[in-house]
Amino acid sequence: MKTQNNVVLADNTMTALPPPGSPDIEIARAVKPWPIFEVAQRKLGVAHHALIPYGHYKAKLDLAQIPQRKAGKLVLVTAITPTPAGEGKTTTSIGLTDALNAIGVSASVCLREPSLGPCFGVKGGAAGGGRSQAIPMEDLNLHFNGDFHAITSAHNLLAALIDNHIHWGNELNLDPRRISWRRVMDMNDRALRHTLVGLGGPAHGQPRETGFDITVASEIMAILCLAEDRKDLERRLGNIIIGRDRDNKTVTAADLGAQGAMTVLLKDAIQPNLIQTLEHNPALIHGGPFANIAHGCNSVMATRTALGLTDVVVTEAGFGADLGAEKFIDIKCRISGLRPDAAVLVCTVRALKMQGGVAKDHLDEPNVDAVIRGAANLSRHIENMQKFGLTPLVAINRFPTDDVKELTAIREVCMSHGARVEEAQHWAEGGAGAKAVAEGVKAMLEGEKPEVNFLYEDDMPIDDKIRAVATSLYGAKDVQFNIAAQKQLDEIHQLGFGHLPVCIAKTPYSFTSEPTELGAPSGHILPVRELRLMAGAGFVVAMCGDVMTMPGLPKKPAALSISLDENGEIVGLF
Repeated sequence: MKTQNNVVLADNTMTALPPPGSPDIEIARAVKPWPIFEVAQRKLGVAHHALIPYGHYKAKLDLAQIPQRKAGKLVLVTAITPTPAGEGKTTTSIGLTDALNAIGVSASVCLREPSLGPCFGVKGGAAGGGRSQAIPMEDLNLHFNGDFHAITSAHNLLAALIDNHIHWGNELNLDPRRISWRRVMDMNDRALRHTLVGLGGPAHGQPRETGFDITVASEIMAILCLAEDRKDLERRLGNIIIGRDRDNKTVTAADLGAQGAMTVLLKDAIQPNLIQTLEHNPALIHGGPFANIAHGCNSVMATRTALGLTDVVVTEAGFGADLGAEKFIDIKCRISGLRPDAAVLVCTVRALKMQGGVAKDHLDEPNVDAVIRGAANLSRHIENMQKFGLTPLVAINRFPTDDVKELTAIREVCMSHGARVEEAQHWAEGGAGAKAVAEGVKAMLEGEKPEVNFLYEDDMPIDDKIRAVATSLYGAKDVQFNIAAQKQLDEIHQLGFGHLPVCIAKTPYSFTSEPTELGAPSGHILPVRELRLMAGAGFVVAMCGDVMTMPGLPKKPAALSISLDENGEIVGLF
């Protein structure tokens, strides 16, 4: 140990870890984290006064105190279409960050915060896995620093103010039948999708239909992730459209006077969170919108902050490239001015076998033909990324059961598209297992900066923007709007919001709206059943197929396996 500026500094050594295949929580607990002040000072050059500590190993960054010394380069990590076999975007993002630091590149990782819904449902957490994790993983996956609770409270404050306004005379002449602002909670609960409020007589409000979404689908979540600063946050909150009055005019949160109190509830949540990887490299974790029902990226403020503190920032966009990467570029980059300097596309042999029609219980058996069939999905994702001006480095996230011939088949597919491909074993080996990927990314960053393109222009009509995404990326023949969506489309244009980008909400498990359609289907119709105008966030959500903004729990939720042992330690988390 040594001391520098009154901070106790630990040696940069890794604890002996449990063997690969051990539960993630056991691996995470085997590493002694550095004090968060030390991570900030040694890895980011950030002094004590710029941190707001949440215990010993977590902190928020006080953006007013953060020096912006660098113009770092941005690496986007995305993946093929997700399957139950697993792809590993978060694990790869963390492993790549550790590997970049190991080869002498100052790098940080920017990720989203996990939702309690998937943690207690079926998907699990979002701290990575194996020897490529962010820690403390229990804190990250459960409540973290309270950001989601603040977003939930701000959202539901607005809902309460709406009903209270109606109860006390309805000066704004709100039409209770046309209030679009629902309530949220950070949990999967299908019973709350459609609800009645105000029952019990006049003292309890006016009865009306409403419902709940999950917090990650809240417009306030999207606003927090896209806002530039507190002033911009308050402006966007005020622009939220809560419904219509009886003359069919829109009513906003600013009309209600709610934006100030909502901003107060978010005054801490707006500051990015800092934790560390297993190898003590900086991880900025902030915001958590899902990519199947929202825009699926961490906050602009966290990304900008990291770019000012490290030479390279690795960031992940949710689900496959057709959802996460598209929204990262067409929404986050369009609104913020950020541009990725390189992209990594993650795949696994196992996932490609599933895309090729192999059942989950047969994935350990070598099957080159299935890999080749499933590689149609990989090919489309590479081609889609190239439409944005980015030829990705394909990272094959290795499993012990992968066969050499299967790996060779993937390499040949990637090379046929002009994409560099590297194998990685960061799950088993940490940063050392991702050095080939890190070297490849470093070479890309040292080359010519790509010209990143949007898929559509601002002045295109909303329906044409949706059609552009569906036909260009999903392989669809066309888009079909039902009667309600067509009416909403006309209203959005009449209100003057036709210039906004679109956020397509659909199943993440297929290029179509049907989750069972594997591979790279084409010629289908994308059905749009509803359009939601998010004027504060600055985009229009297109609800497609049967996608839900309030998920349900599975038959055997993960929550049934989670508890505390006799020592008060969490067991069964992952």
